[in-house]
Amino acid sequence: MNTPTLLIKDADCIATMDDERHEWRQASILIRDHEIAAVGPTATLPPDLLAQATHTIDARGHIIIPGLVNTHHHMFQSLTRAVPAAQNAELFGWLRTLYPMWARLTPEMIHVSTQVAMSELLLSGCTTTSDHLYLYPNGIRLDDSIAAAGEIGMRFHACRGSMSVGESAGGLPPDSLVEREDHILQDSQRVVDTFHDAGRLSMVRIALAPCSPFSVSPTLMKESARLARSCAQGGVRLHTHLAENDHDVAYTREKFNCTPTEYAEMQEWLGDDVWHAHCVKLDDHGIGRFAATHTGVAHCPCSNMRLASGIAPVRTMLNAGVPVGLGVDGSASNDAAHLLGEARQAMLLARVGRSLEPFGCDRGPADMTARDALRLATRGGAQVLGRDDIGQIAPGMAADLAIYDLRALAMAGSAPHDPVASLLMTQPAQTAWTIVHGRIVADHGQITTVALTPLIEQHNRLAFELAQ
Repeated sequence: MNTPTLLIKDADCIATMDDERHEWRQASILIRDHEIAAVGPTATLPPDLLAQATHTIDARGHIIIPGLVNTHHHMFQSLTRAVPAAQNAELFGWLRTLYPMWARLTPEMIHVSTQVAMSELLLSGCTTTSDHLYLYPNGIRLDDSIAAAGEIGMRFHACRGSMSVGESAGGLPPDSLVEREDHILQDSQRVVDTFHDAGRLSMVRIALAPCSPFSVSPTLMKESARLARSCAQGGVRLHTHLAENDHDVAYTREKFNCTPTEYAEMQEWLGDDVWHAHCVKLDDHGIGRFAATHTGVAHCPCSNMRLASGIAPVRTMLNAGVPVGLGVDGSASNDAAHLLGEARQAMLLARVGRSLEPFGCDRGPADMTARDALRLATRGGAQVLGRDDIGQIAPGMAADLAIYDLRALAMAGSAPHDPVASLLMTQPAQTAWTIVHGRIVADHGQITTVALTPLIEQHNRLAFELAQ
């Protein structure tokens, strides 16, 4: 039986994000099964190779980039977007408002909200995502979100989150939402054994993800790190929130008498198998330790602005050598999941952030270019998630692609000048096609793997139930 091949032919531009930063014009991509077989200007590709295609997409008038990579999300929160009482709260007040609603979550809600969140990501051009699920009331399991991802066809890093320190023990979450630590560790081992695939081009990987310093104990942090690093499968990563805002830093100083970075290091949470979300308040010492240990950061600009947490020092991190990717964060703290839009905000916020520093900045708007931001959303995210098979378009890489129509209204007047930068400067609303693992999963605003209209209707019904 012949291996199915897909030819994406004669694109106006292919921005590969490869090591040489090739940007091909009038170019094509041949996909064989789940990976890229060939890419380059159409005229330079062997005709007999192109003739192998069993299916063809005419990409004239389009630009192709690697599928975007989302390094931080809480997909269940799509059920509680724009809740009035939480619209104008900072992090701790926002959490205290929403915890009681989240305590009523069900397995059905996790399944449906995961697919809604993933649909939104796919339509924006995102092909790989992580999700940090740290709430398990009413029989919820991580299996619920993994099943939803399998049905919709998205490459998935599922984070087995946890909370173990409730209000009665000095933590932030209510006691009803925390779990016993022995159960957390047992279930962490179970999901790794059941679902984790460390192989190349894998569709599901597991990370262990105690939620935050204000919701878990140092013991759980340390035991989770040791469990992840002892797993026979290998490649089990670690994820948590760190230094998100001033209150977060104050809690760590008061409770543990150290900085967030010092706390992480004491719990064995620095290393090239770790990535932390936000890091808005990471100081110079922290940035130095992150760089020295190759510890990653999920930068979430929209959420950081939405909750008034601050501006993460991303350019300083990058200059120091810290791996940085992008995250849309929870749908109730953004309140959207458009990863190309997140890259645009990262570009804009970095420019504003530098202008607010003492004595101004030395580069101004060039401190974060459009291509810098696109690299955060592709290669940066791949590095943070420990992947060497996604984030760029090259032979042997995963066939994960985002294809945008340069003739769309949003691109009018920009594409003729610089089609790559125009993606970030103008931000098209959606892709023409999104391809994951060699499969078309989004086609001109429609998800091909699930029926979007009834999914949204079901999601809204469940959101209404939570509100009641």
